[in-house]
Amino acid sequence: MTRVAFTLISGANWMGTGGYNYLVNLAQVLSAHAPDRVQMVLFVGTDAVTANVEPFGAIAKVQVVRVSAFDDARRNQRLRQALLTGCDWAAAAAFREHRIDVLFECAQFYGWRFPFPRIAWITDFQHRHLPELFGFGAYWKRDLGFRAQILSRRHVMLSSEDSRSDCETFFPQSRGRTSVVRSAMLPPNLSEGDGDPAMASVYQLPDRYFYLPNQFWKHKNHRTVIEVLRILRQKGYNTVVAASGRAEDYRHPGHFAALQSLVHQYGLTHNFRFLGIVPRRHVFALMRACTAIINPSLSEGWSTTVEEAKSLGVPMLLSDLRVHREQAGDCADYFDPEVAGQLASLMARHEDSPDPSRRDREREAIAASQNRVKQFAVDFSETVERATALFLHQRAPSHSESFRLG
Repeated sequence: MTRVAFTLISGANWMGTGGYNYLVNLAQVLSAHAPDRVQMVLFVGTDAVTANVEPFGAIAKVQVVRVSAFDDARRNQRLRQALLTGCDWAAAAAFREHRIDVLFECAQFYGWRFPFPRIAWITDFQHRHLPELFGFGAYWKRDLGFRAQILSRRHVMLSSEDSRSDCETFFPQSRGRTSVVRSAMLPPNLSEGDGDPAMASVYQLPDRYFYLPNQFWKHKNHRTVIEVLRILRQKGYNTVVAASGRAEDYRHPGHFAALQSLVHQYGLTHNFRFLGIVPRRHVFALMRACTAIINPSLSEGWSTTVEEAKSLGVPMLLSDLRVHREQAGDCADYFDPEVAGQLASLMARHEDSPDPSRRDREREAIAASQNRVKQFAVDFSETVERATALFLHQRAPSHSESFRLG
């Protein structure tokens, strides 16, 4: 069995996001479908918030290690060491002590001389497609981080063929060292009541509503949905959209307040409902009860929202991104995220034509998702093996070096 080290990206802005939920889901998938191939070992600081660590500790086969080297206070010091000396020696010592075989590196850099096989997970290239949403420092911090990982010859893991195409276009040095691992979500256990649609009544929602479960970040494009509700009301519809997710956008601190102001300006407080952060089992419940889910995002890697909806056969209205079409295929309707009228037409059609066959499709979707989950475990396990093989190949002396050593 290969022991793979993971760490959490520090900071409250990341907890509860798609990236955090991705790691929790990955831990569950590996535990269920690759218990003899890969073991997740999660390293956190002694200062890590217990609530953020508990979901991992509750999963069989996952080992959680608290080490002071990963305290937030030491984060910048370790990064400086990695950049100046080529290795985060404190992390390397902790990984060696706990018999780690491979490192999963996400939004962090451990140095070009780091003495372990490494998988660099790059979720998307949003800063290249939407540079206007990034300040100068944020853009180059992200871009130089990707360059450092790729030039130090990590094996690069992407979440879609769309992202692989971007990676190999923007960073040609990555060609031949990439793997696509499409995530798949474990569906709720309906026999135990997880995802019970009756739970939607807790949020005082009407019988018919659309659900938008995205963080309130600017690129998630909630503004277009608010404009759509204005259009629909002018056409006589009393459509409701329930939106859940974290309110803070660390790059645009005033964005959430601006959305609230727009809703009040248009008189749509009844129609656009801010639910805040909801537990994952509530997310499934709200999906099962909704008319359709909406993802109007301007940029995505591999959407957790779409994957969750797909696992339940929920109708989807998605922005017309290449990655959305790769992920959802003909299971969704698509619209230009910059054209509110297109989404308004799709929502009006769903309002006028209730879907009577949802529960049949739900059973089929749950069965199909099990196969995707198993493939997710296989693809990740094989990526771990490729990263190990690449590392050993890079460390092996060439024929001429072997001759000189002999």
